[in-house]
Amino acid sequence: MRTPSISLTPEGWPSILLAGAATLAFALLGWAVAALLGLVVLALLVNFFRDPERFVPHAPGLAVAPADGRVIKVGPATDPFTGEARTVVCIFMNVFNVHVNRSPVAGIVTDRRYWPGKFINASFDKASEHNERLAVQVTEPDGRAFTMVQIAGLIARRIIPWAEVGDALSRGQRYGMIKFGSRVDVYVPSDYIPTVTVGARTAAGQTVIAERIG
Repeated sequence: MRTPSISLTPEGWPSILLAGAATLAFALLGWAVAALLGLVVLALLVNFFRDPERFVPHAPGLAVAPADGRVIKVGPATDPFTGEARTVVCIFMNVFNVHVNRSPVAGIVTDRRYWPGKFINASFDKASEHNERLAVQVTEPDGRAFTMVQIAGLIARRIIPWAEVGDALSRGQRYGMIKFGSRVDVYVPSDYIPTVTVGARTAAGQTVIAERIG
């Protein structure tokens, strides 16, 4: 299990260094327009691959957002691992959001599955069934299981997993990322109720999206 500890993800450095070198070369050659475009691309890459620290809430019985973005669905759905009817919270990430994903709860990674698929707009509901996606199941010590599904989008073509089956995750710990605009669906156990609504903005590892009842 790899945990980035710097403000930029390791996966971003090759692209950032390449863009920086190209921009410098354009500037030295006196190609003002190309150098300006290079600076814009470099700024976008640094913004995209940033990996800020978050203030993770520690109160018991809470589940936090796995992704930065906007909630586009809260409602009934079928868990891809168990086939159970559960409540799902879907968070859409645009290209300006942080794309590092974090575990909503503390637990053990008990399953991980990958499905190849299409690359339609991740904000469409059918993306959860037809797009390329990677599901990770995290089971709390008391046996409650959460399922997080990373879904590739129209631009995103690479899901990067960091957590392996058997890894122990803390609440808010980084477990993977998706490159360039995508979505994460979270299937919560029946004794958790959502605390967010459609349209809400979330910060991964920080925004509470569900709370255990009872």
